[in-house]
Amino acid sequence: MEPNSLDEVYENYVADIYRYLRSLCQDHHAAEDLMQETFYRAYLYLEDCREEKIKPWLFRVAYNAFVDYKRKEKRSVAKEAGYFSSLVHPDTTEGTLLRQERWEEAALALSLLPEGQRHALLLHDYHGLSYKEAADIMDVGLSQYKILVFRARQKLREAERRRNEHE
Repeated sequence: MEPNSLDEVYENYVADIYRYLRSLCQDHHAAEDLMQETFYRAYLYLEDCREEKIKPWLFRVAYNAFVDYKRKEKRSVAKEAGYFSSLVHPDTTEGTLLRQERWEEAALALSLLPEGQRHALLLHDYHGLSYKEAADIMDVGLSQYKILVFRARQKLREAERRRNEHE
């Protein structure tokens, strides 16, 4: 793995890995911590990774870090998790509020999906991994992965349709 240093890998993929982790855990600080954990693990094993497989490999490392985080989280539950996100910043503009509202609606719709469907959709639709790469990251067969993506998209369309009917 000579051609790419860890610095280059970090620079090329840090934004993608952060967005993926942020989408999974819905928490900026946890996503930052998990991103650092991902790149720490990458540092330890980077020389074992083939150059053309770095992106899917990093997503697998990030996914595994997230799974470990969720296991630990089940053992310790924080109280009043939404307290800080409910505080209003005095300088918030209407445009910022509208963008935040759209993001929150999308995040809520994603969060309502079963975990496997949410991960499948995020890996392909939001992070541009191929079906095969994403299936490998999730450690499922390609046909099972495609079913997860199909069902996730179907549920999101149904949720959108219901939301539009109520407006």
